[in-house]
Formats: sequence, structure tokens, C-alpha cells
Amino acid sequence: MILEPLTIVILIILFSSTLTRSTLGFGDALIAMPLLAMAAGMQVATPLVALIASTIAITILLRQWRNVDVASAWRLVVSSLVGIPIGLIFLQEAYEGVVKGLLALLIVTFSLYNLLKPRLVALTDDRLAYVFGLLAGILGGAYNTNGPPVVVYGTLRKWPAESFRATLQGYFFPTGLMITLSHGLAGLWTPTVLRYYATSLPVVFLAILLGSKLNRSIPQGKFDKYIHTSLIVVGAILFVNSISS
Repeated sequence: MILEPLTIVILIILFSSTLTRSTLGFGDALIAMPLLAMAAGMQVATPLVALIASTIAITILLRQWRNVDVASAWRLVVSSLVGIPIGLIFLQEAYEGVVKGLLALLIVTFSLYNLLKPRLVALTDDRLAYVFGLLAGILGGAYNTNGPPVVVYGTLRKWPAESFRATLQGYFFPTGLMITLSHGLAGLWTPTVLRYYATSLPVVFLAILLGSKLNRSIPQGKFDKYIHTSLIVVGAILFVNSISS
């Protein structure tokens, strides 16, 4: 079967974003959404990224559910569900650029600080999981940016590499599944979206497999540095997005 050029571009984007998510546990949407929106439009990008994200999460969880920090994950999920309706209220206001800009600056400052002084900040229990989950829910409901607060929480808890990736999926799967199903109920699962999704599955599973190997090969000390470096990139992307909002 000969693939059309647009399909090849979509497969390359999804492979790259899935490899990042499978290796680090996050970051796929920030890579895939802007590129897919330019290539195929938002009506295709939004439901397609959500479907792929849910597929990545359940695939990783099926293999690594034992590595999930359940105590952290359920607290983050429950408090996020509380925060999402609050975020929807913010969505009605013209605060998006300001909030994303402030979030970006906080993320970059936090990660730079931890790269320079990596042993000075840590959480020893899950009492603050509710706070980070609530913030993630508010940002997710308002601006679809629920990932950064949860990733920051994971770095503060000093989860090891495999637990970090698995626990993030334990959080992203139930919250992402709700988003995915809402897309379906809203009629966004068009034949075009489902065709791209089905065509991309072999590439996505290959990227998950490669990402799993990369994740296991990263020493804990270097993994923390990779996470903070990635967060700086995330913060930069959010800041640029806040300017254009």
C-alpha cells in the first residue's frame, strides 16, 4: 500500500511524539498538537492526539502497572476531577495568555533551580498531591495543560525512571479517557480521524517499544536531568504559546 504524503507526515509526527512520551512519560501533545494542526487542521489533530495518548497510556499500564505509585496517582486523579470544572470557569475569561505565561515562567524557574541545586527540593509524602492535582485539573479544564503540574510533582517526589513513566500514565489514562470519549460524543471521531488512527497504530506501538528500552537505559541521576531539561522546553513552548494567545 502506497501512503499519501500527508499520511507519511502524520506518521512521522506521531512516531516522534510517542517516542518522547514513552521514554519520559509526557510531552507528546506539546510535540504533536502544533505540528498536526499545521499539517491536517485542528479538527483532525485534537481527537487524533487524544486517541493516541489514551492508547499509549493503556499500553504502558498493561505492561508496567506494578510500577505505578498508586497512592500518588489516585490523589492526583481525584483532585484533578475537582479542578476541571473550576478550569471551565476560567475558560470563559480572557486569562489564557497570562496564566500560560506565568505557568511557563514557574516551570522554567523550577527546572533551572533543580538542575543547579538538585538536592534542595523534595517531597517525602503524598500530602501535597491534592494541591498539584487540583492545579492540574484547573489548567486542564481551562487550557488543556494539565501535564506540567503533575510532572513537577513527580520530580519533587523523586520517582525513579520506570515508576515516573508508569505513574504518569496512571494519571493521564483516566483523565485522558474522559477527554477522548467526550470527543467521540461530540462527533469528532470522523472517518478521516479513525483512518489516521488505525494507520498509525503500528508506528505508535513501535515507538512505545523503543521508548520503553530508552527509559530503562537512562540512569536515575541522568533521568532527573532529562526531565528538568524537558520541562524547560515545555515551559518555553508554553511561553511562546501564551504570547500568541
